[in-house]
Amino acid sequence: MTRIHLGEQAEAALAEITRVSRALGGDPALVLHGGGNTSIKSVGLDVTGEAVELVLVKGSGWDLGTIEPAGFAPLRRERLRRLLELDELSDGRMVNELRQASLDAAAPTASIEALLHAHLPSRVVLHSHADAIVALTDQPDGVRHAAEVLGDGVFVLPYVMPGFPLARAVASAPLAGVDALVLANHGLFTFADDPDDALRRHLELVERASASFGSPAWGDPGPAVDRGGSAAVLAGLRRDVSTAAGRPVIVRQSASGRAFAYAGRPDALAATSRGTATPEHVIRTKRTPLIGRDVAGYADAYRAYVAEHRHRIPGDIEPIDPAPRVILDPELGLLTVGASRAAADAVHDIALHTMDIVDAADGQGGYRSLDEAHSFDIEYWELEQARLRSGAVGRPLDGEVALVTGAASGIGRATAEALLAQGASVVGVDLSETVTDAFAGAGWRGVVGDVADAAVLDAALDTAARDFGGLDILVVAAGIFPASEPIASFADPVWERSLLVNTTAVARALRAAHPLLAVAPRGGRVVLVSTKNVAAPGPGAAAYSASKTAAAQLARVAALEWAADRIRVNQVEPDAVFDTAIWTPELLAERAARYGLTVEEYRTRNLLGVEVTSALVAEAVLSFATGLPATTGAHLSVDGGNDRVV
Repeated sequence: MTRIHLGEQAEAALAEITRVSRALGGDPALVLHGGGNTSIKSVGLDVTGEAVELVLVKGSGWDLGTIEPAGFAPLRRERLRRLLELDELSDGRMVNELRQASLDAAAPTASIEALLHAHLPSRVVLHSHADAIVALTDQPDGVRHAAEVLGDGVFVLPYVMPGFPLARAVASAPLAGVDALVLANHGLFTFADDPDDALRRHLELVERASASFGSPAWGDPGPAVDRGGSAAVLAGLRRDVSTAAGRPVIVRQSASGRAFAYAGRPDALAATSRGTATPEHVIRTKRTPLIGRDVAGYADAYRAYVAEHRHRIPGDIEPIDPAPRVILDPELGLLTVGASRAAADAVHDIALHTMDIVDAADGQGGYRSLDEAHSFDIEYWELEQARLRSGAVGRPLDGEVALVTGAASGIGRATAEALLAQGASVVGVDLSETVTDAFAGAGWRGVVGDVADAAVLDAALDTAARDFGGLDILVVAAGIFPASEPIASFADPVWERSLLVNTTAVARALRAAHPLLAVAPRGGRVVLVSTKNVAAPGPGAAAYSASKTAAAQLARVAALEWAADRIRVNQVEPDAVFDTAIWTPELLAERAARYGLTVEEYRTRNLLGVEVTSALVAEAVLSFATGLPATTGAHLSVDGGNDRVV
């Protein structure tokens, strides 16, 4: 549905608030991963042309750092002010009323702070969870302390549950002469009629708070360090976390020197067991991290925490899985957990900023977060859970990790693209340097090198383990097709290179990947991109046919040997896939001439008369990666039908 036009005045206001919101949201010391909200008041036109007083509020699910005008919900301000006259309003009813108040059905659901934004008289309202402000209030006497540090014009409220209770508390607060609100354990609101004035005041107060701590570099990861532990150890830890979560997850190992030092602190347990910096973080990070690697013990403790506080939530709300989201280990450093690499990155950033907030508060009055009960209320608050679920896509390979050789072009690239589209994080290996940036996004890593080099394979697997946690799927797509030569005259280097790339590299990849595949949460999967030539070789292709047949035998043996490890090994056998790097125009013309065909006839010389593409082969690979749980040792032809094979 297309966003409606609200009239020139409201559209101009949207441009203003978008610009200022991006300036606020672009600083991670102020706003992290969807946090904070902003608004601007204006007059819009409804469908009849009547003027309507609006409050344009940031929509849930949008990030302030990248927000567009479409990310704001245009709400009838008078309706919201009327809602504040109620004595109580349930969360579900409040969300319903916010939707009803919107002038545009296509707009996102407004922030849960929309009522507060509507109440404040100033035209522009900016809200952040600034680290320095949170550190001021996350102390035993945080309300008084924040008021002293920030000075005149600032009203400091004790912690109040966000949503309707907070809006009512602000509505009854004495705000004469006030242009800023601090909400303990939550953040800062500044408001003014001019957007830039509101932003300047916001930054001024944050700087004043930060100066009281000596202006630390909030969230600075420090120098990069070598990441400890082996790939096998990391994969085993990911298996344990995935088991607790009930689904595969990504586990990112941080290279932050700051985080590594923090993980090695002798008092790490005491320092990190006091709760999150702001209540909203509990949704992503849980209240406390795991110290060490006892995932089962952490899960038991989390279940006990839920059992103790379960009476505080409706009975129909299912408990969140008990797996940790943040892990601190003296050898492994900081590890963060998510359904995707992007989700694990968000947890990583929150963890780094929390370390600084805790240390800053400890340097003054001592760090103190909300107690367990209040944290539990937020963790199981239906509105926060709904917001978290709204970003979930539910793709078949969410949380899983794949390694694809030959990923810069042809079948390998098409396969990598298909795996990414289904939610997997993917490491691609290729001789071409283009593999590095073949795909955008947090879930892609490209490793440049020869697949026949064992060190390159080890580096790729190390990347899979440290950046994503382990390996679930290995797709061997790299291969070479030498120029046609009869057996009577082929050259030794051609034969040896074919065996090295098409056979030995496959053996090395299988050997190196096995320890990680053996602990894949859903069982490992290997797919070898083989060839029709295994069953039906052609003249002049001895080196190719023999080396690919040897690789096919390797895969068959692996299927026999690895079934006990829950690793499925299958093969796809394409033929005549001409959009790959091995098929040069010269080779295509030479092979077509050998069979007395035109190039176009050669492209479709199969029973179905269709051209086989890399994308079609990738679909076959995907079928083994996402389904067929009782199938191993299988051979799937992707050749349009070949009378020599059928």
